[in-house]
Amino acid sequence: MKNKAITSRDEDFAKWYTDVVKAAKLADYSNVKGCVILEPNGYAIWEKMQAELDKKFKLLGHQNVYMPVLIPESLLKKEGELIAGFAPEGAWVTIGGNKPLEERMMIRPTSETLFSDYYASKVSSYRDLPLLYNQWCNVMRWEKETRPFLRTREFLWQEGHTVHETAKEAEEETLQMLNVYRHFFEDILAIPVITGKKTEKEKFAGAEYTCTVEALMYNGVSLQSATSHYFGQKFSKAYGIQFLNRENKLENAYQTSWGCTTRMIGALIMVHSDDNGLVLPPRIAPRQVVIVPIGTDEEVFTLADQYNKKLIANGISSFVDKTERSPGFKFAEHEVNGIPVRIEIGVRDLAENMITLARRDTREKIKVSKDCDIVEEVSHLMSAIQQNLFESAKKRNDEKTFNAFTLEEVEKIMNTQPGFVKAMWCGDEACELKMKEIRGTKSRCILENEPAISNKCVCCGKEAKHLVVWGIQY
Repeated sequence: MKNKAITSRDEDFAKWYTDVVKAAKLADYSNVKGCVILEPNGYAIWEKMQAELDKKFKLLGHQNVYMPVLIPESLLKKEGELIAGFAPEGAWVTIGGNKPLEERMMIRPTSETLFSDYYASKVSSYRDLPLLYNQWCNVMRWEKETRPFLRTREFLWQEGHTVHETAKEAEEETLQMLNVYRHFFEDILAIPVITGKKTEKEKFAGAEYTCTVEALMYNGVSLQSATSHYFGQKFSKAYGIQFLNRENKLENAYQTSWGCTTRMIGALIMVHSDDNGLVLPPRIAPRQVVIVPIGTDEEVFTLADQYNKKLIANGISSFVDKTERSPGFKFAEHEVNGIPVRIEIGVRDLAENMITLARRDTREKIKVSKDCDIVEEVSHLMSAIQQNLFESAKKRNDEKTFNAFTLEEVEKIMNTQPGFVKAMWCGDEACELKMKEIRGTKSRCILENEPAISNKCVCCGKEAKHLVVWGIQY
């Protein structure tokens, strides 16, 4: 039976998305326009994401730091591209207490300026390099249209900022972190992605080039899910990050930046969830198993507690729902919250020496012996759920990925069955703008390791330079 509080995703995808966010108690609207409240269920997913990524960052040698939330305007102006890129979204502080500030300050939309200014005071020799820093923080961008997790004025993220001795080392870092994100999306979030470089028009302001992780949502709309930027010496020249190299000559350092945000929670919802609420891959679910005792028999509760202790002892996040509500209410609540595995223990099943395992992804129920190795059964089931969610999303992506050779073909796809469109491009920005006239279609990334599908630009018919993935975006 479908959850009555949730609009069908095939009927109204935008309303369905909002319904899932609210029904699963992930976020709520606040009285601060454009900002949301992350509720415990939503914040718990972010904490799990944070923990998984932070562990990987540290294994690669990165350290966490924290920069101020305010950036003086004079500091921003040192690198012209960045402030020009973020000016339309800037939020400024002009009064401190009751007095106008001598210099207005922007609430950080990103922290390249702060890191670069800091690095200029810390780097003097090649022996000081590399510096591999990351910060977990909030940022503010004055978005006009907002939607929970996907686009809000204040949001949480991580931003890595590194400084290196050589261009080669910095570019290796850029690619390495792109691959960290790709593996995180595919192995942990069970979301298939494509990766590649952004076009010059779509790259991050101030970057030499930007690499991106692009995911496709259930409705065929693209989501830029993480980015990794190579800055070269642009910021180091603007902010004076210089060091004595191995030839004892003064040289500007090479930098990178990379990040992902709470937008990933939006991706989880739009790729995996259904008309009954949230669906979470076991590897990212804060609570992986719920045990629901049915009835009041002591044997039921004793077995529930035994299972719970075994699961927790083996690194599986589990809890027993002992609240005084009907089993049906509990089942529906845990389904809408996306808990991957539910264990039902009832008097009737125990009379037959059985218990029931329920999968959240397929809603299938499986009876097993109450004397089974519960850790092995649950582990096997969680692996199957993780794999099924990835394969289902991959199959859908494949079905929604198209080749196009003319603008008419692109228009037909975007108007009838949007998805990823692979098409050749001449490299001219005018052709990018022409594509944008089709429902806002933008270049998602350049595919550098795939063979060309033709030798002509999809827009102008001239000689093509790149195979590009195009899509409608959030």
